[in-house]
Amino acid sequence: MVTGCATPERLPAVPTAATVQAETGLGPVRFFVRRDVSGFETEAKASLARELAYRASVGQHGPLPPAYFLAISGGGDNGAFGAGLLNGWTASGTRPEFKAVTGISTGALIAPFAFLGPKYDHVLEEVYTRTSQRDIFRLRGMIRGFFSDAMADTTPLYELVTRYADQALLDAIAAEYAKGRLLLVGTTALDSLEPVIWNMTAIAASKDPRAPELFRRILVASASIPGVFPPVMLDVTVGGQRYQEMHVDGGTIAQVFLYPPSLHMDQSGPAAGRKRLLYIIRNARLDPDWASVDRRTLPVAARAISSLTQTQGIGDLYRIFTTTRRDGIDYNLAFIPPTFNVPHREEFDTNYMQHLFATGRQMAVAGYRWQKFPPGYSE
Repeated sequence: MVTGCATPERLPAVPTAATVQAETGLGPVRFFVRRDVSGFETEAKASLARELAYRASVGQHGPLPPAYFLAISGGGDNGAFGAGLLNGWTASGTRPEFKAVTGISTGALIAPFAFLGPKYDHVLEEVYTRTSQRDIFRLRGMIRGFFSDAMADTTPLYELVTRYADQALLDAIAAEYAKGRLLLVGTTALDSLEPVIWNMTAIAASKDPRAPELFRRILVASASIPGVFPPVMLDVTVGGQRYQEMHVDGGTIAQVFLYPPSLHMDQSGPAAGRKRLLYIIRNARLDPDWASVDRRTLPVAARAISSLTQTQGIGDLYRIFTTTRRDGIDYNLAFIPPTFNVPHREEFDTNYMQHLFATGRQMAVAGYRWQKFPPGYSE
């Protein structure tokens, strides 16, 4: 009983005034964009410089080709939709190479493989059609869960991520970073209650022996629903003193992201006149998800949280739409259709994921008509 009721310990949290000074030891690999977008802007300009240098090295000159962006949302096992859509997009022969890919929560788990392109489609199919609950988490039991940091243990998820996010994957991502491409993942810093955008391409390119471990922990952190899954503790230093940051699901702050709205896309110099297109994969339905709610505390609270999450996700789509309209980026949105009605019996229901994967794939193969506006909006 004493062991079961012992609460987890941690190093001191980073003082709020020192948040942006906290170092992971791998250099400038993340951005606290609510405090300062200058680092993000610097990286965006550097990525363009790397792209120009790479094009020159292979004899490519003249106007820059279109820049394609992909933003993948959270959604738990609904990530099967995005995985299927990407597979079908490849099969249709129209899938582009993306200049930048962003991901949050389940979208973060998809993002590295979407970033590297069709040769990793089989990984997405395996993960989202052959896994079940036991491959993601183990329940701790009510007493142990209450006195611990979550109701479940996500060691199986970390092992799954480790199986695929190996050194070869990081090397492949680093090679694309040198070409001017970016892979970004969002987490939530729970102590300071703010979003953190991680430059996963820079982490991979660092060649630091600690990079693979940090890379995997960030992916798990981005998918760690607070209270259900344990937070991921990251060791950092400020002025030589050790601290720990607590990171959880990026979806607690945003369901999907592109870049900070306070940052204006550079459209001068070599980038002048460049066509830009954004594709958003929303791993969720946008129509009302009806359910008969039991008149008990936990079902009522869970349903209310679900409503907040869905509403936040729609708000994110509008925020991105406003930003793209301002910056001249073509807006394209995909989401789970209202016609999909396979029963969802439990989280990470293999049968449900298989059918959802197939639906997303079939939609893309048939030539999916991407929505040009967020839900409820018209010109």
